[in-house]
Amino acid sequence: MSYLDRDTFGMYKSHDEKGPGPALMGADTLSGNDVYNHKEEDLGDIKEIMLDMRSGKVAYAVLSFGGFLGMGEKLFAVPWNALTLDTVNKRFILKVEKDSLKNAPGFDKDAWPDMADRTWAAGVHSYYGTKPYYDPLA
Repeated sequence: MSYLDRDTFGMYKSHDEKGPGPALMGADTLSGNDVYNHKEEDLGDIKEIMLDMRSGKVAYAVLSFGGFLGMGEKLFAVPWNALTLDTVNKRFILKVEKDSLKNAPGFDKDAWPDMADRTWAAGVHSYYGTKPYYDPLA
């Protein structure tokens, strides 16, 4: 499902199509959006958007992958800056191989990590090759 389908307020109606997407988007409209890779492989969908309450920055999108009807699925905190909005197909792109996602740092829905822990964050950002959102040069 795309962000356009979740736009119950009509906030994207006047989007002029000149940029890579709406300049500001509602977080609630992004949950459930599909995530694909550059090979058109379905990697899952966004379950949650994680905000850093001190800085106001979007830190991670929590992506679900695998499983069936919510059973056995693995969750991943993907750095927000590792995702690109695909406005043509109304989904997100994550430049990662589907097979390598199976080995990405993930967690169970009943055992979320402390995403504010910088040691944990360093491992996640290292895996995806991104700079941490809290890095002033990011």
